[in-house]
Amino acid sequence: MTLFEKIIAREIPAKFVFEDDDVIAFQDVNPQAPLHVLIVPKRVIPRLAEANESDQALLGKLILTAMKVARDLGASESGYRVVINSGPDAGESVPHLHVHLLGKRALAWPPG
Repeated sequence: MTLFEKIIAREIPAKFVFEDDDVIAFQDVNPQAPLHVLIVPKRVIPRLAEANESDQALLGKLILTAMKVARDLGASESGYRVVINSGPDAGESVPHLHVHLLGKRALAWPPG
């Protein structure tokens, strides 16, 4: 069971900011910006590179949820970044697809 599955099952506490039947969003415990939320599908997809056509609606929902959470948490006006890491070279640390929503400060480019 991944860390995110344990959070979804409420075995590990988290500061939740959104939840519906498919997706859960919570504050990152090691934030890299004043706003750093993880948006996680409740159904496990190990990483973006392992998603397939049947995951299309869920992948879209992750992005739309990021937009909603950014709006709800006051980041829409100033801007925000949406990041998906896929694989160890990208910095993926949990093998459960998730979206990072970062904002409320100027973010440098290029990242990392």
